[in-house]
Amino acid sequence: MKRAFLTLIFLISAFIVFAQNVHFTTSGTIEYNKTSNTYAMIEKQINSENEGFYRTFFDAYKKANPQFRTLKSTLTFSGDKTLFTPIEPDNGGSNFFTLPLADQNNTIYNDLGTRTTTNQKVVFDATFLVKDTTRKIKWKITSETRDVAGYPCRRANGIMMDSIYVVAFYTEKIHTSGGPESFNGLPGMILEVAVPHENIIWVATKVTDVPIADNTIKVPKKGKPVTNTQLITTLHDLTKNWGDQAQFFLKGFIF
Repeated sequence: MKRAFLTLIFLISAFIVFAQNVHFTTSGTIEYNKTSNTYAMIEKQINSENEGFYRTFFDAYKKANPQFRTLKSTLTFSGDKTLFTPIEPDNGGSNFFTLPLADQNNTIYNDLGTRTTTNQKVVFDATFLVKDTTRKIKWKITSETRDVAGYPCRRANGIMMDSIYVVAFYTEKIHTSGGPESFNGLPGMILEVAVPHENIIWVATKVTDVPIADNTIKVPKKGKPVTNTQLITTLHDLTKNWGDQAQFFLKGFIF
């Protein structure tokens, strides 16, 4: 009995020491790389009706631009609040092909506690301030794991916007249920997320665990206030005469 009691005391003490040394990140910044396969995106827009015109420009584009475009961004987070901010690239490459899915058009504030979001979205020369609920994604958590930016992550597969397939890796070591752009809704921070059929992936390259002042995470203010529904109506009106290209641009700007 004495030996069993001492063993129990040892185990309890070891658990307490272990628990005291477990650290969970509750605030800080995350740096992401967004990589897009621009060749694949452009190829999808070429069809029998426009091939004679587009193919020449596409060949010129490939000579002047790499296949993969990588853009940088930061996510500042504290508790249930996050602010996703794109970093302007040094150069934009060729301007002949407009690829909204490969760009970073959104500066996004999320209050995950109240499930509300404010998205400062640039659409061509216009800026909108989209205020609505946070994006709904149907997630299914799997058993697959990997390390991302030094954090252990678990895979989840998701469906958003009714039909778009998403693969994410999130870490429970960061309690905030956010991620890059509008991705959210998992029991931890999303450090990697891919949209395979759209040829895009975001990957965290660095996590800085630091206290964040309350006034650092600010709601964007610039832009015409609209809801998601109003924005979609505006984009439909803008692209109604664009033929097959309309869906490509709609998806890019609504994404």
